[in-house]
Amino acid sequence: MARLHDIVFDCARPAATARFWAAALDGYAVAPYDDAERARLRSLGITSTEDDPTVLVEPTDGGPRLWFQLVPEAKGAKNRVHVDLIATDPESEIQRLTALGATVQDRHADNIVLADPEGNEFCLSLTDS
Repeated sequence: MARLHDIVFDCARPAATARFWAAALDGYAVAPYDDAERARLRSLGITSTEDDPTVLVEPTDGGPRLWFQLVPEAKGAKNRVHVDLIATDPESEIQRLTALGATVQDRHADNIVLADPEGNEFCLSLTDS
């Protein structure tokens, strides 16, 4: 039986998008760059981690990893899959997420649809059911 390992986001700016999601989610952080990883990037002609074409965001206590990968094409339509979040104080969380760069797209009775800085939609649930 398969189990969830990674959630992968296609994006134009992997490092910036990874930082958004690491800040947005409790218990997640951008994976640190060790000497081996910096050497791997240099071997590809990449001198700044800001230009890394694949950035990993790791959970501190289990859960799926998030990968952010560079793709040449722009986002064209609504996501076919999206992430749903929940918070104990949704209105405060909306303020925090928009301060990080998210935008509110739509409001419904039970959730708020937002988009990350790359335009990837996600929902913030207003109930825990």
